[in-house]
Amino acid sequence: MINAFHAFREDIRMKKPIYHRIISSILWNLLLITTGAFLFGLGLKAIAIPHKFVTGGISGLSLLLYYVSGSLSPGVWYLVVNIPVFLVGWIFISKRFFFYSLYGMFAVSLSIEWISIAVPIHEPILAVLAGGILMGIGSGIVLHSLGSSGGLDIIGIILDQKFSLRMGTFFLSFNMLLFCFGFTFLETDLVLYSIFMSYVMSQTLNYVLSVSNHRKMVIIISDFNDRIAKDIQTRLKRGVTFLSGTGAYSESPKKIILTVVHNYQLKRLEEAALTVDPNAFIITENTFNVLGRGFSRRKVY
Repeated sequence: MINAFHAFREDIRMKKPIYHRIISSILWNLLLITTGAFLFGLGLKAIAIPHKFVTGGISGLSLLLYYVSGSLSPGVWYLVVNIPVFLVGWIFISKRFFFYSLYGMFAVSLSIEWISIAVPIHEPILAVLAGGILMGIGSGIVLHSLGSSGGLDIIGIILDQKFSLRMGTFFLSFNMLLFCFGFTFLETDLVLYSIFMSYVMSQTLNYVLSVSNHRKMVIIISDFNDRIAKDIQTRLKRGVTFLSGTGAYSESPKKIILTVVHNYQLKRLEEAALTVDPNAFIITENTFNVLGRGFSRRKVY
């Protein structure tokens, strides 16, 4: 029975490339984009628009144009505003990212157009929370794919690659300008609610992006690091790097273990280290983006 379990675990380990092929497949990425676009469109059409809120980014610009002009529909405005963005994106970003993002743009536009329900939320602050969370989850799911939903994502990537302008700085500047215009055309309370909703959306987006790639970087200092490293490699199937160090008090050379593990492996790692050396010194740090074998792959734009 034990041998069968080890054989099964080894089989799963050997099939990791299959997992990477799945998350890189066209079908999987289209599924992520479609699901995320639907959730984003639901939050926008069923919650934000009935309360006349304005979101950030291109979707917010589209809503502002819709409220001010009274012509076309939010989905059509989203499509129209994105056209010049994609014309520029065709030149500066990879074709794979371009076509996935093009699909994302149409998916969001169609979701906004086709969704005809309004969630019966009467309290504005509750609508802010519900809409921001729903759109943040949708945006996060889309950005877990190899594409985006268009808009500021494409412009931000171009500015970051060509002019080293941080995407966060650009997004903040654009949204500040957008909400300043919002004060000109909309009621002050609606704009303030909109700013709060954009904040809720951004925080939810950050959580969704980090939760699936949240890892622990661990540093271990011990006189038995060779044995601890072997246990980490055999029991947790994680790589280990030795760093060279010197004790400040003893002035004796020491091997220092550096490794990165999944969240659910942290307690097993501590158990492995402390079983070998109860006096081991263990330092744990959160890390939100780990690229390499066994973790995430670099997203090519």
